[in-house]
Amino acid sequence: MAAMQLLSRRRALISTILLAFVFVSFALVLFGFTSNTLLPSLPSQLRSVLLRPADPPTIDLASPPAISPLAAPAPEHEELERVLAAADMGNRTVILTTLNAAWAEPGSVLDLFFEGFRVGNGTSELLKHLVIITTDRKAFERCASAAHSHCFNLDIAEKDFSAEQVFNTVDYLDMMWRRLDLLRLILEKGYSFVFTDTDILWLRNPLPHLYADGDFQISCDRFFGNATSLENLPSNGFIYVKSANRTVAFYKYWYSLRDKYPGKNEQDVFSYIIDDRRSLRKLGLRIMFLDTKYFSGLCERSRDMNLICTMHVNCRVGLKSKLKELRAVLDAWRKYISGLHYN
Repeated sequence: MAAMQLLSRRRALISTILLAFVFVSFALVLFGFTSNTLLPSLPSQLRSVLLRPADPPTIDLASPPAISPLAAPAPEHEELERVLAAADMGNRTVILTTLNAAWAEPGSVLDLFFEGFRVGNGTSELLKHLVIITTDRKAFERCASAAHSHCFNLDIAEKDFSAEQVFNTVDYLDMMWRRLDLLRLILEKGYSFVFTDTDILWLRNPLPHLYADGDFQISCDRFFGNATSLENLPSNGFIYVKSANRTVAFYKYWYSLRDKYPGKNEQDVFSYIIDDRRSLRKLGLRIMFLDTKYFSGLCERSRDMNLICTMHVNCRVGLKSKLKELRAVLDAWRKYISGLHYN
């Protein structure tokens, strides 16, 4: 009798185990079906939580990961590669600026930009590492006629950006966003860069004043003394970006917000990103802000000519106003280097 009871218990246990196995198998099949059919209909935030891996991959910040190669580069990409390689400082770093025909006219912004490098202290040598990205054929021809070695035309056949682009007009915004996407492409090609607006005068070499450990370093309209504080007011006029997967991801994310904020320029959207601390943490990007003591501008002007490296003619709208200020800064610099007192 006891033997019969023991056998019965064993059979019940085996049945329970088999039933549990069938249930688990069914659940796994059902979850696989659900994740492919039902989850896409859920909000993206909830879907990401449900399908989030237990241990997401991390980026080794000590040694930047390799950049994913571009698939089948177009002819203009090959030309961009050639220009970047020719301007390389030797460590896959270049200086970039953008230019349209209005700013390229003789006696206009481009000439004053070049003049700043020529009269600056130790800056003329940096011109051989400068790539001028033109947004129209006329500006490209002007760049080439100025005997500059590294000119690249951003081919935008359906748009005419040759006229002066008034701040925050539709064409101005389009030009700024296209520029941002080109910078993303340059990062993908494995080049770090210093981007400078053409209305910035390089009076001293600013590169020694860049931080050693910042992935993304940006100048300021207002600098409050702490290089890592997100309370600083950024200016996209001068930026250093290190080529790495995390910076490429950041530029893709930045550009993706264009449609979310119609009518906003890329600097406005950058400010929104800074306010979203959670997204910044996910990207793993180290953003640092450049001191206006060295990276000066008209929004927050440094009065110490012994320290100024770059001077941005910002907080001025219109070509005429910018030209006036650029000439005034160059005059002040010439007086300074000739030994006259700077007021």
